[in-house]
Amino acid sequence: MKYLIFGFLTASFMITTLFPFYFAFITSFKTDRELYNLQMNPLWISQGWTLEHYQYLFFKTNFKHWLLNSITVSIIVTIYSTTVSTLAAYALTRLSFKGSSLVAIAIMLCYLVPPTLLFIPLAFVVSLFKLTNTIWSLVLTYPSFTIPLETWLLMNYFSTIPKDIEESAMIDGATRPQVLLKIVLPVAAPGLATAALFGFSQCWAQFIYPAAFITFSPNKVLSVGVPVELVKGDVFYWGPLMAGTVAAALPVVLVYLIFTRYFVAGLTAGAVKM
Repeated sequence: MKYLIFGFLTASFMITTLFPFYFAFITSFKTDRELYNLQMNPLWISQGWTLEHYQYLFFKTNFKHWLLNSITVSIIVTIYSTTVSTLAAYALTRLSFKGSSLVAIAIMLCYLVPPTLLFIPLAFVVSLFKLTNTIWSLVLTYPSFTIPLETWLLMNYFSTIPKDIEESAMIDGATRPQVLLKIVLPVAAPGLATAALFGFSQCWAQFIYPAAFITFSPNKVLSVGVPVELVKGDVFYWGPLMAGTVAAALPVVLVYLIFTRYFVAGLTAGAVKM
């Protein structure tokens, strides 16, 4: 009986989670004639597949620019945030200094501040540096939420690494930077991958900051370009919208597939490799 209940709950979860992606996928390949015909089955393609929505998306909009901008911003911010967060998390978990616990709490509180409150002062900073309508406004502001998140995740991960291995290396003459680079980071690879993936996902899905800082269409990112540029007043271009949804999700899916092993290990396993 318990297996039936478990199977039912698992199937319900899978259907609920995957149905929006399935619906977006099949809708992106439907012809407009079928798409707007209420007599047709909305859950299947009855009149043949078409690529017209993807052709419109890639050749009649700035989708390629949005995609490149999203990739550029997400990679730069993820690398920078992961580097800074690694140093901050290691310092807070391994170096004893007055007020370290308060700093850790402050970092978490910074992440809890909603972007709807932060984008106003950040807009002033962006304007001050004359970065409005450029992707560098996003590179400047995204670390305000990625660094606190990744630092908090890495602090919890570093705290599971026994100090003995670091102390043994330092007794043998290794310096603190050498211990971090040659011992801690290789052991903490799953945690680093997990933090980087969370940071990358946050960058990829961010909407408020790019909507507030960038209005020039070629400089927009996917999270803003697709929903804003493909809706004209009260007219929704459902075919290109769903095509944009599918195309925008693919890079994130590929990143998670490539790093799944590290991601799962970082969420569930300890830090010490046997």
